[in-house]
Amino acid sequence: MTTLKDPPRTVIEPPSTTRAQRRRTGKPHYEVRDRLSSAPFFGAAALFVGIVLLVPFVYTIVRSFFADGGGGFVWFDNYVTMFQDPNIQLSLLNTFIWAIGALILPVLFGLGIAIMTSAMKLGAMARAVVILPYALAGTIVAIIGNIIFTSQGSLNQALSAFGLMSADSPIQWLLHWPLNVIAAILIASWQSTGVNVVLFMVGLQTIPRETTEAAAIDGADGWIRFKDVIFPQLRPTTIVVIGLTITNALRAFDVIWVLTQGGPNRSSETLALSMYRQSFLLLDPAVGSAIAVILTIIVVACSWIYLRRQIGHEL
Repeated sequence: MTTLKDPPRTVIEPPSTTRAQRRRTGKPHYEVRDRLSSAPFFGAAALFVGIVLLVPFVYTIVRSFFADGGGGFVWFDNYVTMFQDPNIQLSLLNTFIWAIGALILPVLFGLGIAIMTSAMKLGAMARAVVILPYALAGTIVAIIGNIIFTSQGSLNQALSAFGLMSADSPIQWLLHWPLNVIAAILIASWQSTGVNVVLFMVGLQTIPRETTEAAAIDGADGWIRFKDVIFPQLRPTTIVVIGLTITNALRAFDVIWVLTQGGPNRSSETLALSMYRQSFLLLDPAVGSAIAVILTIIVVACSWIYLRRQIGHEL
């Protein structure tokens, strides 16, 4: 009687060298090879960033502790001079006004326009009109603002036409503080609202249609649907929008410079303009470097605190 036996099993053993390499490195050899092959590219990128960004920043920090004209180490004297200057004190106040005004207006308008045009006919055309100023250079936007806010500008003429202002005593929007700061914030917000509309539109397109339809079936409509269904799902987009807007507001320069040049009497300057004026117009790079360091600390601190509170442990 013939008995059937199971065919012999063939066991393929991995090469002994591969197992040894895995024991030695703890990672597959191809991962090590890929990382080694990418090292030159990473090194070149790190070197480029270091030369372009880190070296000037470190030099600025060092420069802020030395006197002008080849003077020696002066500790924090440049920072004391900076904070005792009334013009820079007003500049610091204007910077915080900018951070609040140029944050609230573009974010609210961007969110509102994105919501209103997302479901309407010809919404794309309406968004294109809003986005168009973002494609313009800051210089052109400031020139448009000058046409609007000068004493004989279109805003005063409109107020006069509606009887809200006497034509003999026009409002000096650009000649008095804080009207000149508010005018600059309004024109800058007009420009920056467009990019926020684009970002919020991208966020709206990621919301599943089923959730809004289910909310509509449950009777949630209008404000309730927006508050309880749409806005919570826009939270990641809102975090990005607010973070970018804060950073751009604190660094604002071109619109203010072209619109008022920081005047009159430096009343509309922000820290970015004061840094430029001290370094290149007043030829005081020591105090200018101190302003640059303080401005950098404010921008990084505001961004880090905000993102830390929103993202938490992921940061």
